[in-house]
Amino acid sequence: MLEQLNNDYVHADQFSDVQRFNEFLAEDFIVQTPGITRNRAEFLEYIAKPRPFKDLAVHDVTIRILSDVALIHARSTYTMLADGAQREALYTDTYQKRAGTWVCVAACAIAPGT
Repeated sequence: MLEQLNNDYVHADQFSDVQRFNEFLAEDFIVQTPGITRNRAEFLEYIAKPRPFKDLAVHDVTIRILSDVALIHARSTYTMLADGAQREALYTDTYQKRAGTWVCVAACAIAPGT
């Protein structure tokens, strides 16, 4: 289930799929990227805009389940649309099982150009 949620997160990110994010982001979700912290509403507004990259792919995924919390660590690669530059990012997403369902409560990415 967590592997599928990770894949869904990446796919929704690449294709600005706000509806899918609405399904698995916790109400108190926060995301941090270099220099910016966004709450759930701010993130959904941001993700609705066309993405500045293509060919988003994930590598080296590690899922650690710690009781009702799970951490997903991975590396992603993508191509910037503006200049064709190949980029790489590291991220950790945090999921919590609430009422029997895994929801994403936090995300943190070290990612230039996003």
